[in-house]
Amino acid sequence: MRTLVMKFGGASVATTEQFSDIADIILERRKLYDAIVVVVSAMGNTTDQLISLAKQVNENPPRREYDMLVSVGERISISLLAMALAKKDLRAVSFTGSQSGIITCDKHSDARILEVKPHRLLPHLNAGCVVIVAGFQGVSKNGEITTLGRGGSDTSAVALGVALSAEVVEFFKDVPGIFSADPKLDQKAVLHKELSYEQMYKILEQGGKVLQKRSVCLAERNQIPLHVLSFQEFKKGVKLGTFIGSSKERTNSTPQYEDNANE
Repeated sequence: MRTLVMKFGGASVATTEQFSDIADIILERRKLYDAIVVVVSAMGNTTDQLISLAKQVNENPPRREYDMLVSVGERISISLLAMALAKKDLRAVSFTGSQSGIITCDKHSDARILEVKPHRLLPHLNAGCVVIVAGFQGVSKNGEITTLGRGGSDTSAVALGVALSAEVVEFFKDVPGIFSADPKLDQKAVLHKELSYEQMYKILEQGGKVLQKRSVCLAERNQIPLHVLSFQEFKKGVKLGTFIGSSKERTNSTPQYEDNANE
């Protein structure tokens, strides 16, 4: 099957109305791909609001309970998106990170992905359903809910792309792609149409925050191409964005995930 992984960040799901827009984008992509997995972040500032709640109760909350709390935001998003797709007569089913088989180390709030076992996803994909996965979260080998740190949904998306041999992982952001400089500060900033993984690392090291570095590392390790697009521009028919990585076929026959250590 031609498989696509799509990732929508918090800005793309800031309001309930935007879920319908995302559903339209998925319907369009459905014309090109046999299997689609959608990774979704929490709505807007939901994660920040949950963190604030935790700090109001305990300035230094236990990490396990912290993960239990902040992982709620993505569950809201995945269920709402499944409802939006159902309204447009497209079958969809939502899964948490743990239900999706994203296995991590035991480190709460900054867990590393050790492997992905998408056994529960495959029957639904084979049946033609869109699978929606909560980003930013997984489950440890001891069965504890874990989160992947800020920007972790990017890494969730790439990890699923690796496990499912996706052709590409698309990231729908609030920017048209990767620029040579911050376009809000520099009017002469140029949009990069293509970047190598190495070039992307340099941009991230210079302070770029469009993608989590871990997601790029994981993509390079498995030769998964990435595509950064604007959620707003895509709705208007503009689909250029920035491609990251090579167009070569995957060279790794066995998926490689993250090491059980901070990079």
